[in-house]
Amino acid sequence: MPNTTKYALEASLKRLLLHKPLDKITIQDLTADCGISRMSFYYHFKDIYDLVEWSCIEDGRKALQGKKTYDTWQEGMLQIFEVVMEDRRFIMNVYRAVERSKIESYLYELTYRLIADVVEEKCADAKLAQEDKTFIAEFYKYGFVGIMLDWIDRGMKDDPAAIVEKMSITLHGNITRSIHNFEKAAQHEALP
Repeated sequence: MPNTTKYALEASLKRLLLHKPLDKITIQDLTADCGISRMSFYYHFKDIYDLVEWSCIEDGRKALQGKKTYDTWQEGMLQIFEVVMEDRRFIMNVYRAVERSKIESYLYELTYRLIADVVEEKCADAKLAQEDKTFIAEFYKYGFVGIMLDWIDRGMKDDPAAIVEKMSITLHGNITRSIHNFEKAAQHEALP
């Protein structure tokens, strides 16, 4: 069971981060804490940052379980905020030690999955090119991630539920309007 070792390494990393900054944790520390060989570590991950990225994505995947529809995206977004809050020490340590682009990349991947599924659902009856669906999902992804990064920058002090509520008010009907606008533009281009 390869994932058992991955989860054990993730648990070790989070335990060690309670006492050391990320840049002071070694593979030796992780393997000793887990009781596995260095070879086992390298079988699963190329380095500690690969483990960090996998941990972030795995936590986010668990948080989103089934929350990727128009009616549930708010719950999914709130769960992403809650996972970040639960792993606050881990996230802040990673945020300080890893390039901001790595954190952005993780959040983009996580958020894109959520929004792309919502866009796909709202496009069920629309004749929209895949590249247009992707553009819409990416547009909203950048807004979501920007808000989350600002929240992390401010020390995660603002109430996630209030943030998600404001996002919901801002977005209400906008994805559907975007789809409609792209459909109209495509129809207009098709006219002789």
